[in-house]
Amino acid sequence: MSKEDTEDTGDALQVEMRGHVMWLTIQREARRNAINGEVLAGLRQALACAGADPDVRAIVLTGAGTRAFCAGADLQSGASFRFDYSQPHQQLADLFREARRCTVPLVARVNGACMAGGMGLLAMCDLAVASRHAVFGLPEVKVGVFPAQVLAVLQHQLPRRVLNELCLMGEPIDAERALSIGLVNQLAEPDALDATLDAFLSRLLDKSPSAIRRGLYTLKHTEHLGFEDAVAFTESQIGLFALTDDAQEGQAAFREKRAPNWTGR
Repeated sequence: MSKEDTEDTGDALQVEMRGHVMWLTIQREARRNAINGEVLAGLRQALACAGADPDVRAIVLTGAGTRAFCAGADLQSGASFRFDYSQPHQQLADLFREARRCTVPLVARVNGACMAGGMGLLAMCDLAVASRHAVFGLPEVKVGVFPAQVLAVLQHQLPRRVLNELCLMGEPIDAERALSIGLVNQLAEPDALDATLDAFLSRLLDKSPSAIRRGLYTLKHTEHLGFEDAVAFTESQIGLFALTDDAQEGQAAFREKRAPNWTGR
C-alpha cells in the first residue's frame, strides 16, 4: 500500500495510509459503528499487515462521523452473541490476540460514544485521544450479558473498583472521568480532535521506529511477569536495542548535536 492509498475492506471498514500512519475507520455510522464480523475480520487483517510493514509507524483506530467511536456489538442484528462453539476461538478474541502481537503503536481516536465491545477496541490500543463529548461504558448487564472478553484487555488498565463499577452497574462515565482513571491519554474539544491527534502522533513519529517497535514488544512481554522473570527478559533485550542502526544513529546524533536520521533498522 502506498503512502496515500485508501482501501475498502468490504463496506464496513476503511483502511487508509496517511504518510506513515495507517488509519482504520469503522464505516457503520448509521449503527453507531457497531461491530460485526466484517469489521472484526477487517481490523485483524489490517493489524497483521501493519505489523509486517516497516513503513507503517503508527495506526489510528476510529469510527465514522461524530456520534460514536464504537457502540459495541450490533444488537439490531439479533445474532450478536451467537457463536459457533465448534470453533475454539472467536473473532473478537482473535482480534485482541492480533493487537497483542502488533508492535506498531495503536492509537484510538475516540470521536464519540465508546461502549461495550467498543471499550475492548479502546483497551486493545496502546494510546488514546478522545473528544470531550465522548462517553464510555460497559452496559452489557442491561441486556442480560457481561463484558467477559473485554476484561482480557481492560482489567489491567483500570483500578479494580472502577472496573467492578463499570461492569456491574452498567452506567456510562464522561470523558473527564475517563481521563482521570487513565482510560485515555488526552482530551480535545470536538472541533479540535484531529489537530490534537496530529500533535499527539507527531510525538511518536519523530522517534526511532526500531526502538518503538522493539520497545512495545518489551512492554507487552513484561506486563504480567514477576520481578525475576521481567528483569531476566529485559536484560536479554537491552543489548539487542543497542545493536540496531537506529541506536547507533541516535547516539551519533546526540554527540554531534543534530537531529537523527532514522532508518527504522
